[in-house]
This record gives sequence, structure tokens and C-alpha cells, in this order.
Amino acid sequence: MKVLKTLGLAALGATMLGGVAAAQEYTIGVSNTVQGNGWREEMICAIKAQALASGKVKSLNIAHRNTDAAGQLEDLRNLISAKVDAIVVNPADPAGIQAALAEATAAGITVVAVDQTVTEPTAYIVSNDQETYGYVGAKWLFETLGGKGSVVYMRGAAGASGDTDRDKGFKRALAEFPDIKVVQETFTGWQQDQGKQQILDFIATGVPFDGIWTSGIDNVIVDALVESQAPLVPVVGSDNAGFVAQLNSVEGLKGVAVTNPGSIGAAGVTLAIQILDGKKPDGQTVLVTPEAWENVTDAGKEKLKAAADPALSPEWPVSISIPGWTTYTKDQIVACKGPGE
Repeated sequence: MKVLKTLGLAALGATMLGGVAAAQEYTIGVSNTVQGNGWREEMICAIKAQALASGKVKSLNIAHRNTDAAGQLEDLRNLISAKVDAIVVNPADPAGIQAALAEATAAGITVVAVDQTVTEPTAYIVSNDQETYGYVGAKWLFETLGGKGSVVYMRGAAGASGDTDRDKGFKRALAEFPDIKVVQETFTGWQQDQGKQQILDFIATGVPFDGIWTSGIDNVIVDALVESQAPLVPVVGSDNAGFVAQLNSVEGLKGVAVTNPGSIGAAGVTLAIQILDGKKPDGQTVLVTPEAWENVTDAGKEKLKAAADPALSPEWPVSISIPGWTTYTKDQIVACKGPGE
């Protein structure tokens, strides 16, 4: 598959958003398997906002619940039976849902995977570069620790391709710093309450640690450190509004926010519409390269200050739009209303 990196993203998106096509009204299905997570909620709101802003989506058929690959397989087949024009899917497990994605394509339905990759070759993918996400944050942490020490490794959901890719990046950085040791590895399921309890349980063991890498469950980890009066070790997180605010305000906290926009869901809608309009991209995969905003240099502090948005939910990424791919306003994504709502 041809991979289009960041430099090509805005240009491709702008080209796809431009041009004149006959007015169409499409029905787009959405399949997501994590509910109650701020990142996923922003993704769903971005999908709704972009569908509405496009003027080309008649309705959305959204399957948005906490389930596994088997449940998502069922949801996808229900969307196929509903004869939607396209499906935007955040995959629970690439292998576990491949059959349904192939069935969708065979039925003439456009399939766009967002946030994470899939193994079905007929599907299009618009994703944040998750391996680079894992690598960039881990490398910053290990360098900040001077190349030695013990870290807590707090992953996402076991089996999810995003977690697998981030693990590849984390392990790649770990190989470059042989004196860094992982003293605890957990799967948070990308659930804040679960992640917070896990770090509180580990703090209670008394085992020393020098840093924490999180897969986007971050502001509650800082809360746990403060509430338990544990040392404020360096923390790696995502660009969630709550964590960005903490990096700007919590005295003594060192950390880095690695960008991972939930608005990638809207990019999936844009790509699906353009494919339905007959404007297919040159390749199957588009990857958005993450940035790292740290609070230990003046340049990093300025980026964090500029990115802060206290009006957003603490669990929402501050990257609420992607140039060239999203056309909604901030009010529209916050309202979280799709066509007909």
C-alpha cells in the first residue's frame, strides 16, 4: 500500500474537498467499540459534525458501544444489511473483523478505517501514525530520565491494532535505551477509571518508578500522583485538554503531550464521501504524523500554551480539526449533532 505522510495530507485533502460533483445524499454507517472514552466520543462528534457540514450525508447509522471483535463483526454485518453507502470503522481487531470488511466491499460499500489499521486490502485507512506515537513519547521519556531508570508502561486495549502499533514504537525506543527497565505493564482498555485504579494500586506496592508512559489515559494518572502524594515523575500522555492544562499548570510536573486527534473520524467521513463521488486517492493509506509538545523547553511551553482549550472536556483532544480534511466549526463539533438531529 502506498503511504501518504503528513506533507501530502493537507494537499490531498484540499484536492478532495475541492472540485465539483453532482449533489448526492449518502447514508454512512459507523462502527466503534469503545464508549465513554473521551477520545472516542470526540471521534464520534467529529464524524457527526463533518457529515452535517458536508451537506452530502442524508443520515448516519451509528453502532457505538463497548464490545469486542465478535460484537463489532455483528455490528458491521448489520450495517451491510442496512445497505449503507459507506462504513467508517474504528477496528477492535483487524483479523477479527476482516471477513465483514471484505463482505462490505463485495456488497459495493466503501470501507474507511480510522485511527487504526486493518488487514483487509480493499479498505481505505486514515489513521494517526500510532507506531510513531509510541516511539516519540517513549524516546522523550527515556532521554528525560538520562537513559536509565524504571518506568510504568500503561497500554491501551489488548488486541487493538493501535495498541499493537504503539507497542512497536515503544519497544523500538526501549531497544535504544538498554538501561531503561519496565517495572509494570498494564492494559487500561483506554478507560480512565481503570487506568487510575491501576496506577494507584501500583503506587501502593511501594515499588519505585521514575516515569510513566500512558496510551492517552493521562490526566487521571497525574491526579493519582497528586492525590497519593507520590513523586511527580515525568509522564507521557496525549493531547487531551485535561493533560495539556496540567502540563501548563501543575508545579513540578514534567511531561509531553503527543498529538493524536480524535477528529481523524471526520477525515474518514471526508474520504468516504469523496470516494463515493468518484474521487479515489492514489493510495489506500494516509497516516498523520504526531507532534510532541513538552513542557521543559520554552518552545514546548509555547506550543502547550497555544494548544490549551479550557472550553473542551478534559478527555477530549485539543486537536479538534485537521486542515484539509475537516470543514465544521468548533461549535458544531462540540454540539455533536449529525444530519437530522
